[in-house]
Amino acid sequence: MELGVNIDHIATLRNARGGDFPSPVHAAFAVLNAGASNVTCHLREDRRHIRDNDVKIISELTKRLNLEMSAEEDIVRIALDIMPKSITIVPERRKELTTEGGLDVAGDVKRYRDITGKFKFKSLGSVASAFIEPDLRQVEAAKEAGFDFIEIHTGKYADKTGTEDGAKELKKIKEAAAYALEIGLKVNAGHGLDYKNIYDVALTGDFREFNIGYSIVSKAVFCGLEAAVKEMLGIIKAVELVKFKNRLEKNS
Repeated sequence: MELGVNIDHIATLRNARGGDFPSPVHAAFAVLNAGASNVTCHLREDRRHIRDNDVKIISELTKRLNLEMSAEEDIVRIALDIMPKSITIVPERRKELTTEGGLDVAGDVKRYRDITGKFKFKSLGSVASAFIEPDLRQVEAAKEAGFDFIEIHTGKYADKTGTEDGAKELKKIKEAAAYALEIGLKVNAGHGLDYKNIYDVALTGDFREFNIGYSIVSKAVFCGLEAAVKEMLGIIKAVELVKFKNRLEKNS
């Protein structure tokens, strides 16, 4: 299991003063040096945090950009121009503070198949992911639309961690991840995950990567960005060891 770090909130802090510091590009190198597998940026329609030049420079210099994006034509054109390592298509509403739910792939499979097809035609090296709710219908639609990955939206679980509803959401995540693997999709997860609630999610399935931003950037205020990333990575690796031990005991 790997860790992708969303650095949108570094850009939010920069934009609050209207200058160039702190630099998202600097942040990208800091999280990669700390062991993250990629840098995630969400290029929103209103450019409230990450800007066009940020994603262009990060993609060119690191070759490890995961671009979160809407399916709007102008954003798709930008993504096709820079061709990041991976794209993650997410729903987007201008008034939301953060992404509030998963993409309705099942509602327009053809539209998303057209987008994934454009990326695969241009580069065999780029992969496409759909950010969806842990819903078997959406998982199946993502496969039909040509996505390589799904990223399961863990926000509802994160909001209800430690409650009966939280346990129900965790069960949905587990079932969606298992079904995705069964039909040939790779599985990531993210949204609302922090240094406590990630344990149970990580134990539920065979995830490739967790994409986490807000909790890491918030912790970095007190201990620094590289230290915050390394601490989260340490948790993920510890869970990996537990899962490995469980497999050994099951097979013995």
